[in-house]
Amino acid sequence: MTKSSTPGLATRSIHGHRFKDAHGSPHLPVYDTTTFAFNSTADLLDVIDGRKPGSLYTRYGLNPSIFALEETLAGLEGAEMAWSFCSGMAAETALFLTHGREGMVCIGDAYGGTLELLASQLPLLGIKTHLILGSELDQLDALLAAGAKLVFFETPTNPTLELLDIRAISAKAHPYGARVVVDNTFASPVNQRPLELGADFVIHSATKYLGGHSDLTAGALMGSKELLMPVWNWRKNLGSMIGPATASLLARSLRTLVVRVRQQNESAQRIAEAMTRHPKVTRVFYPGLASFPGHGLAKNQMYGFGGMLSIEVAGGGEDATRVADRLKLFALAPSLGGAESLVTQPCTTTHHGLTPEERARRGISDTMLRLSVGLEDPEDLIADLEQALR
Repeated sequence: MTKSSTPGLATRSIHGHRFKDAHGSPHLPVYDTTTFAFNSTADLLDVIDGRKPGSLYTRYGLNPSIFALEETLAGLEGAEMAWSFCSGMAAETALFLTHGREGMVCIGDAYGGTLELLASQLPLLGIKTHLILGSELDQLDALLAAGAKLVFFETPTNPTLELLDIRAISAKAHPYGARVVVDNTFASPVNQRPLELGADFVIHSATKYLGGHSDLTAGALMGSKELLMPVWNWRKNLGSMIGPATASLLARSLRTLVVRVRQQNESAQRIAEAMTRHPKVTRVFYPGLASFPGHGLAKNQMYGFGGMLSIEVAGGGEDATRVADRLKLFALAPSLGGAESLVTQPCTTTHHGLTPEERARRGISDTMLRLSVGLEDPEDLIADLEQALR
């Protein structure tokens, strides 16, 4: 069998950039430097005007630590280019202000901060935003015909793990001249690569699986050079650049991304199956379950089913709160994707800002608990859930 000339994902996560340390370090040191000196004004202008690559000023992203990170990030998603940011929300804001000014559509559930940005803040700038559910895709044609030029969605979504068809939505949006951006935070490039399926942009809260250790805050945006270059000035002037130390820390994390996520996939599958059998769990949301409504689509567009799942606990919201409070290995905290397992009750954290009626419309019940499965032994995590549910 002839091997593809493209290195595998794990290889790209370690050897995905061209920048080498002069002293032979296998990991590029931190260039914790604000500015870089030049031998002449001519050399300076060559970099400023883009005639030659080079480091210049860290707030612009022209720093070796950032260059190396972004080249690796691009390779993981099969993108021509990547930009890194100080957070996932910073990445979204720069993208929306660049490509969403003519109007945007958000499909399905999303992170609470994203929904607030779209529903409450961008309209203050005169940007028309439309939020529709995954079950309301029949409205998309009319919104695109009315002029919306950016379609945004997560898949799987937060926190119901709803699956949206990247190929189908991209095929619907492109004839209208609209671009498609997929938030791939829950899946990670290990489990899903949206650009292969027709999306124009991929966005990540790199704080989560890409960072993987709950010790950094960052964001990432991947796509073509043509579409990403206009984002550069927004990132620069909004001051949303990642710092060199954080960039180096994120590059370190990417080296173990594949092994971490594959283990989390395996553990989450086992936990989801165990919870389907538990008498005090009324529903399990996990794409890897054959009973899950999006299972067929997940098999078609994902390489793995992820480390995130949600459960609904029998009883009321207070019962779910008691279960969350009694867990010992699952830490009660927002965020996700780290080595340690986390639990959160979306109605009290990620989606607390939505009205009860809006949460109900989106299928986010008070009895729902969202689980981020870490790297502990899955048997121990199952035992922890069982003792809390008792």
